[in-house]
Amino acid sequence: MGTVGHPHDDATATRRRFLTSAASGLGSMALGSLLAGEGVLPATGDVVTDGGVTGGGASPERATRKPHFEPTARRAIFIYLAGGISQIELLDPKPRLTELTGKPLPQSFAGNEKRLSFLKLDSARLMGSRFGFRRYGECGMELSELLPSIGSRADDIAVIRSMHTDEFDHGPAEMFFSTGDEQPGRPSAGAWIVYGLGTETRDLPAYVVLMTGRAPVARSINWGSGFLPASNGGVLFRSRGEPLLNLANPPGVLDVAQRRQLDAVRALDRRRLERVGDRAIAERVEAYELAFRMQAAAPELVDLAGEPPETLEAYGVGRDDEEEHGFATNCLLARRLVERGVRFVSIFQRRWDHHSGLEEKIQKNCRVIDQPIGALLGDLKERGLLDSTLVVCGTEFGRTPVTQNSEPGRDAGRDHHRFAYSVWLAGGGVRGGQAIGKTDELGWHAVEDRVHVHDFHATLLHLFGLDHLKLTYRFKGLDFRLTDQGGRVVSRVLG
Repeated sequence: MGTVGHPHDDATATRRRFLTSAASGLGSMALGSLLAGEGVLPATGDVVTDGGVTGGGASPERATRKPHFEPTARRAIFIYLAGGISQIELLDPKPRLTELTGKPLPQSFAGNEKRLSFLKLDSARLMGSRFGFRRYGECGMELSELLPSIGSRADDIAVIRSMHTDEFDHGPAEMFFSTGDEQPGRPSAGAWIVYGLGTETRDLPAYVVLMTGRAPVARSINWGSGFLPASNGGVLFRSRGEPLLNLANPPGVLDVAQRRQLDAVRALDRRRLERVGDRAIAERVEAYELAFRMQAAAPELVDLAGEPPETLEAYGVGRDDEEEHGFATNCLLARRLVERGVRFVSIFQRRWDHHSGLEEKIQKNCRVIDQPIGALLGDLKERGLLDSTLVVCGTEFGRTPVTQNSEPGRDAGRDHHRFAYSVWLAGGGVRGGQAIGKTDELGWHAVEDRVHVHDFHATLLHLFGLDHLKLTYRFKGLDFRLTDQGGRVVSRVLG
């Protein structure tokens, strides 16, 4: 009786079998390019890096790739303060609003807008900031008195005061700010940048996520790879203990035994890749190998014992409040990550949804973030990293210039506001010491140099040397972009 062969065993049966066969010239080249970086096959090509050309230092999914034009930013630290920062209190001074505190919002401002979250305009009242603004730096930028450390870096900061978005609830707005779309399934901006440029590190992920407290509403969608290869998405690290769960070997398992196991798995995956040509297999090989290398690199990363005491003190590491300590630690880890070649680092803190008790809550939050962020900017600059490291501090939307259906006072809060809010950028080729755009005298609408989320994304890519119209990925027969729905580069941001 004859044996029954595998359906793919007949080399003449399918085009796929021919193209992916290791005996075929085409197949051997494709397989070689996929696996050369990990030593499964010898390297045959060169990879462009910041320092020039190097041979086969990473697999093609992770290799450093040429941008469309010369970048000013080579890595990013994206501080995402989820919940909706009140620009009225922190970044966009409104003296006229303060004068009119307690008055109703004029109908001419509200118009017939229905897309509001919890706000009822007939019971809301105008409310100016209960905190003062100061002029910081040689540029004289006006920022809140609650942000003295960030303010001390004003000459490096560009504040965009005319941001606006399409979404008014947290989940869709977070996704929109992170991915350019309110529907799940799209890659995050960080994933697009990693896809476009690859990575400069062999032993750590190209994109790392650090969390302080609760996760954002949209959770991993904010740093996911969507339809891009999985290696482009963010990897969530912990700031205490093991950076990743299950990273260390179980008791009794030696590194040499694990290495042999990985080699066996890699050999099996190679055979399967030769047979079916599925790129996901190559990605899986890379994931296993990266995890193995991270067992040495990641614990060293989170061990801050080698940092000078004055550095720990500057960031606020060790403060009594757990959240203050955690956020400070994450800012310091972000610096350590970009030093080690990580392309994109996201720091998430979800504490800014102040529908009530805004006065007390915003003071506490500023105690959490101000010192570490100011220290991060200063540390990067002192180490010569700020010129090539983009630092972004953003949020999914702003807060209303009116109270949320109450009289102004200590316990009052503000509702979600999509028509005007503020973000800031520093380093990475950003022209600091300036405020871009304006809102009206009450802060309800962005009225000058308006910047949509899509414009923000186009500008972000531009700083990395990526043309947002050319950075595409074919999925289900269509070429997708981060800025599919439009977008323009905000030239005033550029240095």
